[in-house]
Amino acid sequence: MDDFPLPPEESRESPRHGFQGDRGPAPPAAEFPAGLTVAVSREAGSRGGTIGRRVARNLGWQVYDQELLEYVSQEGPLHQELLDGLPPAAAAWLGQRLEQLLREQSVSQHPSIVRLARAILALAAQGNVVLIGRGAGLLLPAETSLHVRLVAPLADRIAYISQWLRLTVEEATERVRLRDARRAEFLVTHFHRQPGEPHQYDLLLNSSLLGEELCADLIVHAARAKLAVRFGRPQ
Repeated sequence: MDDFPLPPEESRESPRHGFQGDRGPAPPAAEFPAGLTVAVSREAGSRGGTIGRRVARNLGWQVYDQELLEYVSQEGPLHQELLDGLPPAAAAWLGQRLEQLLREQSVSQHPSIVRLARAILALAAQGNVVLIGRGAGLLLPAETSLHVRLVAPLADRIAYISQWLRLTVEEATERVRLRDARRAEFLVTHFHRQPGEPHQYDLLLNSSLLGEELCADLIVHAARAKLAVRFGRPQ
């Protein structure tokens, strides 16, 4: 027999951690972002780009990799066309989000980075898009984005880069080192974040152990689940 028996009402039901009573219905979700964004961060050679494109294909969404994000943000007419195509409510959300990020010093005030952030937020406002690289997941609200990090052992990443770019092992090793260093420097300088911090991601996947197809399937499953929770629809 316990030395300190529970009262009868407590012994019948386990306590619900964090339960604070019925607060009524949840407030309605904001109109924008209108859908989910999958943001892919990756170590060099972890096949994050390939996996991100596979995710977009499986979901039927648009995909913007690092190069395309840079192009959209810096090409004047295209950048303006993207902004002009937003509904007024989406443009208002973009402005408020960007102002908040700048106020909190979560993003650099360098003009090129502000343009990049504006382009990423414009794409995210419309939703149903996969963004690869450029710190996209650090700019977006957690509620309407799925932030994914792809990693792999260094030896596997070097071997992949060596085969893909037809480099010697020594050349591939240096290429991986430089890419990782540049990406980390970009995030630290302009977003004040370390790419290796695991708690900023929804999913952290080892592409060497899981393979491209399973990584993509897991991301798609998580995206659909988060869509159902946030927007009441699986896709």
